Amino acid sequence: MMGHTFASLHTGGETPPGQPARRQRSGFAALALLLAAFPIFAQKNSSTPPELPGKVAITQNLNAQLPMDLMLRDETGHVVRLGQYFNHGKPVLLNFMYYRCPMLCPMVMDGVTSALTELRFDIGKEFDVVTVSIDPRDTPEQAAMKKDMYVKRYGRFGAANGWHFLTGPESAIKRLTNTAGFQFAYDPKTDQFAHATALIATTPSGRISRYLYGFEYKPRDLRLALVEASAGKIGTATDALLLLCYHYDPATGRYSRTAMNWVRAGGVATMLGLASFIFVMIRKERNQ
Repeated sequence: MMGHTFASLHTGGETPPGQPARRQRSGFAALALLLAAFPIFAQKNSSTPPELPGKVAITQNLNAQLPMDLMLRDETGHVVRLGQYFNHGKPVLLNFMYYRCPMLCPMVMDGVTSALTELRFDIGKEFDVVTVSIDPRDTPEQAAMKKDMYVKRYGRFGAANGWHFLTGPESAIKRLTNTAGFQFAYDPKTDQFAHATALIATTPSGRISRYLYGFEYKPRDLRLALVEASAGKIGTATDALLLLCYHYDPATGRYSRTAMNWVRAGGVATMLGLASFIFVMIRKERNQ
């Protein structure tokens, strides 16, 4: 049936009576060659990376000072300085996206929002969030729509005062992303930006403290990064003990347990337990 159809496509009808079967055999041969060559072409196309006018990577510039004098626009269209979102005694989470992004950015923002909702810390109270578009064509109106969407998903009172969505010109974007080590590239063929994903924890004064990678973030890693960025000004004694148990790995952007840290944490816990026992015994003796 397939040979008959292939012959019909090339002759305009059925094979005339008495015609040799060579035409059908040649049709089968051509079809076999076509099917055999197709995987080669598909493999070549799928394994060829797109050529982008730039490098896509994240370089950890730990302790780098963000440019506090940088001029941007907030979601209301007002011109603002980056520094006005810092120096309030709270750590700040910084992340990059672009508001027209069709796939990657929404996935990352969903992961960020999900992790933030699992924290006991509140946006606008213990920490703030600054989201900056890497596309200079994005407008404050688009920023306002994104802010309304994700603040509603976060669903906590006061988050609108602590989560800011900013836009800016290309020069300002480049200056900020270069300082943060966030390298991206624009693909004119698809009219999209190629970029990696990271959530950057910064100190209250705007120095880069930690990088967290991935589409989804562990609430534990996010909490410890905020506690470290705040220099212990937020969090509990349990968080301080966890920081003794877990070590930040710059290669993975995560907190992992190490044997030495567990020994240190065990020593601290033993000392605290012994001090508590001595205190109780002394107090009991005095009461007697």
